[in-house]
Amino acid sequence: MSDDAEAIRRLVRGLSPEHDEIHAEMAAYADEHGFPIVGLEAGGALRLLARLTDAAHVFEFGSGFGYSAYWFSKGAAPDAQFILTEYDADELDMAREFFERAGLSDRTEFHEGDAVAAVEEYDGPFDVVLVDHEKSRYAEAFRAVRSKVARGGVVVADNVTRGPADAAALARYVEGESLDAPDEHTKGVASYLDAVRADPEYETVLLPIGNGLAVSVRTGRTDADA
Repeated sequence: MSDDAEAIRRLVRGLSPEHDEIHAEMAAYADEHGFPIVGLEAGGALRLLARLTDAAHVFEFGSGFGYSAYWFSKGAAPDAQFILTEYDADELDMAREFFERAGLSDRTEFHEGDAVAAVEEYDGPFDVVLVDHEKSRYAEAFRAVRSKVARGGVVVADNVTRGPADAAALARYVEGESLDAPDEHTKGVASYLDAVRADPEYETVLLPIGNGLAVSVRTGRTDADA
């Protein structure tokens, strides 16, 4: 890592929010068990997005034990409602426990099972949506939720620059080259980026913090409005 890159990393970390007691327990568990979480830097961005949208309704595709959702709660409206989805029953039970201790359980629904099936049960509108489950289903998740996001609301996809997907292959792909990565994770993220970038109602930027957050805001504009 170059001196400038290291300085930027330290600067980003220095400006990131700190964990409260519950978040610190979550992070310690993740560290002990090798569980992937978004981390402080990306967590601060999730908090900011919830605050900027004054989020009243939050939906997550893949919640684990609630680390990212708890970041959203830090910036969301005081009476915000949260919908967490997770295949792993033990992880979802942990999320229930953490949210109970945080005083959020009465405003939270915990769905065990398929996240895409779960979102079909709701009409929305959602102010913030996190996509952080099977990479091969990212685009499917976006298609399922895109019309249920409020105007001015955001869809955030994690693990775009780090994690199982090949960032170098994705960079070449968005620059116009053929996708040369054989793995399903990279193909899934590429399909997701294709979907959000092609949607005329959404504007997408990449925040290269944490594991890389693709943030897509629903402007409500269409090609006819351009």
